[in-house]
Amino acid sequence: MSLTKKNTNARQLTLDILRHIDRQHTYTDIALDRSLTQNNLNPSDRSLCTQLVYGIVRHQRTLDTLIDQLGKKKAQQQPPDLRRILHIGLYQLRYLNHIPPSAAVNTSVNLAKDYQLNRLSGVVNGILRQYIRKSKESQDPLILPSNPIEKIAIQYSFPNWMIETWVKQWGEETTEKLCYWFNQTPTIDIRINPLKTTLQTLENQLIETGVNVTPLPPFPCTLRLQGKIGTIQTLPGFHEGHWTIQDSSAQLVSYLLDPQPGETIIDACAAPGGKTTHIAELMGDQGTVIACDRTPSRLKKVQQNAQRLQLNSIQTILGDSRHFTQFIDQGDRVLVDVPCSGLGTLHRHPDIRWRQTPEQIQELSRLQQEILTQAAQWVKPQGTLVYATCTLNPTENQQIIETFLTHHSHWTIEPPSVDWLFYPFVTSSKWIQILPHEHHTDGFFMVKLKKG
Repeated sequence: MSLTKKNTNARQLTLDILRHIDRQHTYTDIALDRSLTQNNLNPSDRSLCTQLVYGIVRHQRTLDTLIDQLGKKKAQQQPPDLRRILHIGLYQLRYLNHIPPSAAVNTSVNLAKDYQLNRLSGVVNGILRQYIRKSKESQDPLILPSNPIEKIAIQYSFPNWMIETWVKQWGEETTEKLCYWFNQTPTIDIRINPLKTTLQTLENQLIETGVNVTPLPPFPCTLRLQGKIGTIQTLPGFHEGHWTIQDSSAQLVSYLLDPQPGETIIDACAAPGGKTTHIAELMGDQGTVIACDRTPSRLKKVQQNAQRLQLNSIQTILGDSRHFTQFIDQGDRVLVDVPCSGLGTLHRHPDIRWRQTPEQIQELSRLQQEILTQAAQWVKPQGTLVYATCTLNPTENQQIIETFLTHHSHWTIEPPSVDWLFYPFVTSSKWIQILPHEHHTDGFFMVKLKKG
């Protein structure tokens, strides 16, 4: 299905992208990037389209509930295109302050007519005007249930099971803060390559191009980009290998691993190579970093990133880490950054909240346990292993480690020392669990294990 449409505008293109996501099950970022590349929108339309697509995918449960409450038919009973047109209109009315209500209504009605839904354009007009009227009469047209789990899930647009998991772990107040954070537009962190440039040099170069840049102490090699950035590849130093995109919390993993020059480091699940290349940089590109991945296309990204950053210590191995026996007792340090549900990155990847299920997480946890068990054999005696995920689910985090230690008595947890540069991130004597709303980063779990 082509997303190219002549003389398209932001709302038309938004509907085309949402249709593509629904019909082809394409991830939001991929569908959006492909479409914006194929269509020559002006900057304001491009920005609006991006806001609408990401926002509607994030808030679709809330928007569906509004349709259920304002319309004669439930959202899921509406024709798919009509449902998405209503999403576009309601999202503008509820979440965008710079769009006049009349414009949100009129453009949505016209959208229905443009897509051969003339006889249903009155439904669009009626539901959106009813929302406006109720907004003037009361604080919020959205009626929330009394059940606390469902209330949070509808208000912030999450599946019930996810909210239930978090409430059980952290309580309702923290869960609401977490949900609010996940519905915000994400920032971009970049990690400078200290072998090629300095933080101050790159900061100055980016400021000169008009980019809003902020250092992030205590991270010595991190800058946060905010506001309008433009195309990443055109920013200063990208093609020269002076920096790479990596969230600050993901950078913590390599610092916890603490690789040293001359060592052999094995990265069990390396693609796309953010942590692999960081490890090589921390070692001064001296030693050996073995990057493993079972998907050829993803392993190619590791190679491309290593080449762009001009790192020579990285070797790539194609295959499933669960079956590698050639590395037994070979690694000074091993990184096990396992495939996970990604529940710590929901602000970047809004689809995940609708795609993951408890059943899938159970399958992932079995895979994670198998990878960890095999990779632990690669560590030399007295060597270390770091286990990490970008999820907030205890089934994939604490429970994996507790199960592993139960069956491997010669392994122990090695907590960071109090003089560790990043000690403010340590909230437990055992492991590091980063909650996004507290540190303004992706959510992460990491723990350092030592082999006896």
